Amino acid sequence: MYPGKILRPVKVSFVSTYPPRQCGIATFCSDLLHSMKQLFGIGENNEGEHNSFEVIALKKANETDNYGREVSFHIRDQHHNDYQRAADFINLSPVDAVLIQHEFGIFGGEDGNYINYLLGNLKKPAITILHTVLEDPTPGQKQTMIRICEHSFSVVVMAQAAVDILKRVYNVPENKILLIPHGSPDVPFLDSSYYKDQFQAEGRKLLLTFGLLGPSKGLEFAIEAMEDVVKFHPDALYIILGATHPEVKRRYGEAYRHKLEKMVFDRGLEKNITFYNQYVSLERLVQFLVATDVYITPYLSREQITSGTLAYALACGKAIVSTPYIYAEELLADDRGCLVPFRDSNKMAEAVIKLLDDEALRNRMRKNSYQHGRQMIWKEVARNYATAIEQARLNYSAMITRPAPETDVTERAIIPEVKLKHLRAITDDTGLLQHCVFSVPDRNHGYCTDDNARGLIVAVMHWRLFEDEAINPLLKTYLSFLYHAFNEKNSRMRNFMGYDRSWLEEAGSEDSHGRALWALGYIIAHPPNNAYLGLANRLFKEAIEIALSFTSPRAWAFAIIGANYYLRRFGGDALVRRIMAELGEKLLGLFRQNCAEDWYWAEDVVAYENARLTQALIVAGNYLDYPEMFDTGSKSLKWLVDIQTNPESGHLSLVGNDGWYRRGGQKARFDQQSVDATALIDACYQAFAITGSDYWFRTMEWAFNWFFGSNDVHQPLYEFSGGGCYDGLQPGGINQNQGGESVVSFLLALQRVHLVTHQNLFPEQLNMIRKE
Repeated sequence: MYPGKILRPVKVSFVSTYPPRQCGIATFCSDLLHSMKQLFGIGENNEGEHNSFEVIALKKANETDNYGREVSFHIRDQHHNDYQRAADFINLSPVDAVLIQHEFGIFGGEDGNYINYLLGNLKKPAITILHTVLEDPTPGQKQTMIRICEHSFSVVVMAQAAVDILKRVYNVPENKILLIPHGSPDVPFLDSSYYKDQFQAEGRKLLLTFGLLGPSKGLEFAIEAMEDVVKFHPDALYIILGATHPEVKRRYGEAYRHKLEKMVFDRGLEKNITFYNQYVSLERLVQFLVATDVYITPYLSREQITSGTLAYALACGKAIVSTPYIYAEELLADDRGCLVPFRDSNKMAEAVIKLLDDEALRNRMRKNSYQHGRQMIWKEVARNYATAIEQARLNYSAMITRPAPETDVTERAIIPEVKLKHLRAITDDTGLLQHCVFSVPDRNHGYCTDDNARGLIVAVMHWRLFEDEAINPLLKTYLSFLYHAFNEKNSRMRNFMGYDRSWLEEAGSEDSHGRALWALGYIIAHPPNNAYLGLANRLFKEAIEIALSFTSPRAWAFAIIGANYYLRRFGGDALVRRIMAELGEKLLGLFRQNCAEDWYWAEDVVAYENARLTQALIVAGNYLDYPEMFDTGSKSLKWLVDIQTNPESGHLSLVGNDGWYRRGGQKARFDQQSVDATALIDACYQAFAITGSDYWFRTMEWAFNWFFGSNDVHQPLYEFSGGGCYDGLQPGGINQNQGGESVVSFLLALQRVHLVTHQNLFPEQLNMIRKE
């Protein structure tokens, strides 16, 4: 930490979650901001000489905007453009520095990497406060953290162990790392009996755990420990204080809390354990802490590098029993607490009983904790941050070095926001309608499995990008359509359904079956919840084996792509792996038989969704470690790009559906379809993700711009106002209809490009993203 006096009041932008959102990061930011206001004598409404503090609040799509006056800008956490706009906003603000609270889960993108779109565009010194520093990160987490540290003027950690990890694991220079303790309230050293009457605990020994509830807290082991504790201290009362974590509640409801309550009931501990399902004010929390005799943190993760609840308990002078996560080992050293093994309720009970039995030991531990905690009170912590900000202000221009510019498709390609307005308009409670007259749904043609399968992938990708609950109705509709499309009598997908909901066939095309497998595999790889996973998995396993009897190369390809996604979750499934291998051999065999130097293709005609064949060989060759298969896919994809490049202007000129391209003949130029551009984009993405070659990255971007006028009629197919897509290119211009296939194909391409920026693809991460 920095010693010395404050040079002058500082002006700061805070980037963080913020109250009324209920999370520890939001509370920390609010406490730090108000402590810095007090340090400089600024009123709570920013009255006074220095209107110096603003908050850039991270919010989820479904959260309200009920913030205080200090919040001046909102970032929707799953919208990467918002981070760039926030950087522009901050750059125009008269602030000295930016304080960013970092926890992987509060930022959008794979492993929270959207924060780097803000950091990379800032023209102010950024000090990033790291609430999590992982010793064993995934490749994506490591890359995200390295970029954060590169972009930041300095990074703050709250434990010496975190300093060591940053240097050893992430190669962060020591002079860039600041050690500033977690802040805590300034509470007098009071006897625990002071507030016990407020909790009906007079004359009883009070134990406490507080914080947002979730399975990682390990509270079941503390409850088990209480069985032994009450044998020796039958008057002991254990209070579990805190609401269920909002994200846990969203995904699982109150299942964890109900499990804990049942444990208490089954053990007959209702008089000794009580739950306060509340997110309490600081004043009320202090009363709970003061009344506590023994504080317990039974957390399960060794990697936890900070804990606001433990910091508060220590600063209030509590005797503490904790599992040995990294922060607890450091904070409770020198007889400031008792450490017990993870998941060991017997040892936890022994430690609690020992402290309750020995008042002298308990008081000695309390004093040690309180004395150590004096450096952690918010006044001192705010002073350290203010000095760090002043140092950043003075040295930023001289010392800052920016990382090399990142390769980013947003620098060269047009990337609009994802709009689902038109998709919703042509989806009813049955499914996605096939065709439109202009932009109006044409009910005469009903529905098809092909488009609903693509629609399902769009919905799942949208969830991955934005975690937007509003996508669930579409996702359920498309998945339900596929479930209904499966004919159990012949194990085949039906394809065409009339507007009256009657199936027009008992078995659809092999291609439609393959597309359904593709979509089911994708949702299995990236399920928004376990219910979707369960149904998709069941349907996939019922539908996959018959693909071995298919004769359509595109059906093989889609089945391979779906199997690749499936195996990323269930890699031990020998049957699906065998099916992928057999279909891959069939497809590779066509290339072996048909390829020549001037015609590197599996058939004598280049027809529709051609790049799916190359994509299948690429993913199967990579997954099966089959170099010939992978190389054939890559070489044939390069050949497809070459034959579809306009020789004069160099733009993408797809093989038209009005005649296709037959061996020895002329390439049809018109009735070019969005579905073919999307297939090419997806295949290039897979090649780039596996090889890291900039050629595939640039080619993906080149193909994407086909939708925006870089095509044979020099007109955009994207309809900007509603998010639709015109049906194709004709000699006289664009086809004005906006049918289902076109809109889902465009959205798949758009989302794929968004996911490239979402994943922040760098060579160090390529092994990780091969799951795509």
